[in-house]
Amino acid sequence: MTTFGDTTQTQTPAGPSVRPPLRRAYQGRLLAGVCAGLADYLAIDVTLIRVGFVVLTFLGGAGVPAYLACLLLIPEEGTDQSIAGSLLDSVRLSRPGRNHAH
Repeated sequence: MTTFGDTTQTQTPAGPSVRPPLRRAYQGRLLAGVCAGLADYLAIDVTLIRVGFVVLTFLGGAGVPAYLACLLLIPEEGTDQSIAGSLLDSVRLSRPGRNHAH
């Protein structure tokens, strides 16, 4: 019997796996980092995410609104606030007399 290479496997202790936070990625991005960020978060190949958005676009047009929603709601890598969150904050701050809590 011939073996090729080392077949020993090291196992990590059982427990909850730690996912990276969901962020739009800098590395591997083509447009805004949405697909790369989702792929990092889900630990799958970025090509699968990109193909998924293309398929959704051609099958009913849901890919473009879904991508734009992710762009607005997922923070960019290195920040904790999304584009939508920063827009809401700027609107709240620009309205005088409305910055107190009810």
